[in-house]
Amino acid sequence: MQAGRIRRVMGEWLRWLWPEDGFKPVSRGALIGWGVFYFLFLLNAAFDDDGFLFIDHANLMIHEAGHLFFSWAGYYTMILGGTLGELIVPLLCALVFFRRGETAAVAFCAFWFFENFLYIGTYMSDARTAAMPLVGSEESDWTILFTHWNVLVHDRTIGGWTRGIGWLGMLAAVAWLAWMHVRIPQRKPQW
Repeated sequence: MQAGRIRRVMGEWLRWLWPEDGFKPVSRGALIGWGVFYFLFLLNAAFDDDGFLFIDHANLMIHEAGHLFFSWAGYYTMILGGTLGELIVPLLCALVFFRRGETAAVAFCAFWFFENFLYIGTYMSDARTAAMPLVGSEESDWTILFTHWNVLVHDRTIGGWTRGIGWLGMLAAVAWLAWMHVRIPQRKPQW
């Protein structure tokens, strides 16, 4: 009985979330422009030495705000709140654009969401080494959390998997944008 109710509520929520007029088409020019941007970004990320990309300056501000936002929920949740903030903000942006049917914006927000996994994974991998510069703390968030969860010895493995999820997600966002270009027919201009 409970499972049926959950399915019904989820179905209603998805019907509300789905754009009324469907997704907007992606023109060839937009696809090429976004494709060049994503290609250059991925190329930069692939050859980056320190794991901190230019977009991570904005993500760092969101990360720090996440600590403050989650400070009401206890110490460990506050520590995790920085990473949660980095993931929740692009996810909320994606949901807003999804509801509006803004195809390219949904793809960008999904790309942004998964891009955060690259730096999160780098930050996780540094939990034992503590070589990365920190903002406002002597100890890394992930050193604190992994020690609390008793998985500190696995920091590099967890960080590597997290980075892998980020790469797969970014590539999936780009592929989705290309698929939507092919899937949604271009509207002919009305003269």
